[in-house]
Amino acid sequence: MTHTTAPMNRLNQLFATKKENLLSIYFTAGYPELNTTVDIAEALEKAGADFLEIGFPYSDPVADGPTIQHSSQTALDNGMNLKLLFDQLKDLRSRVSIPILLMGYVNPIVQFGVEHFCKAAAAVGVDGIIVPDLPMYEYEMLYSNYFEDNDLSNIFLVTPQTSEERIRKIDGLSNSFIYLLSSSSITGGNLQLTDSIEGYYNRIKAMKLKNPTIIGFGISDHKSFNKACQYANGAIVGSAFVKLLAEDNYMDKIPAFIKAIKG
Repeated sequence: MTHTTAPMNRLNQLFATKKENLLSIYFTAGYPELNTTVDIAEALEKAGADFLEIGFPYSDPVADGPTIQHSSQTALDNGMNLKLLFDQLKDLRSRVSIPILLMGYVNPIVQFGVEHFCKAAAAVGVDGIIVPDLPMYEYEMLYSNYFEDNDLSNIFLVTPQTSEERIRKIDGLSNSFIYLLSSSSITGGNLQLTDSIEGYYNRIKAMKLKNPTIIGFGISDHKSFNKACQYANGAIVGSAFVKLLAEDNYMDKIPAFIKAIKG
């Protein structure tokens, strides 16, 4: 079987053209309303986000703090599931041009069928997948070909506890960026720049990895975004944005929110 060279995906194009202060926003599909997923994505691109992570909800989100857990539960109550999400994303690429990642737990993907999931994601124009609880060994042995065949980047997570050997292996397996967790706790805290966290960021920086790095967990304002960007190519804002979506007239507030983070 001959593989034609896949076009460079949008994530790679982004990282090739912009090296710093990249802002990614996370939000949960189907929250606060069932059918606003693409509307929110379009508004975020217009407001200046560089790429997006759309979370698909799961009933047992172990790594998420109360804000994202609540959004997940609301989305499930609203009727969100993977099949519906892929239906919603059919017109994604007629409205949104920045890179899009899907983020969620491995259980719904396995139930959906991993190969089927990767094909469906590629068909609607998704660029990468973040599955925090997918073991690296399992990805390598069972699923990597499905990702590669569909030109999807698999994004690995690194915590302050991750060994240098493992980080090097992740760097070798990655083809877009590496997600640096600012701590090994749950989402939604504040970025605490203790000496040990600062040491961790400096240690990663000194490793001179081939892939760009993006910091997530605890980025909520211009100050924490700026701080993260001193150590990495950019940062991800999740809980702070999901909180905004709980407010009245949230669509109107998106531009000011992004502007405030970017400064």
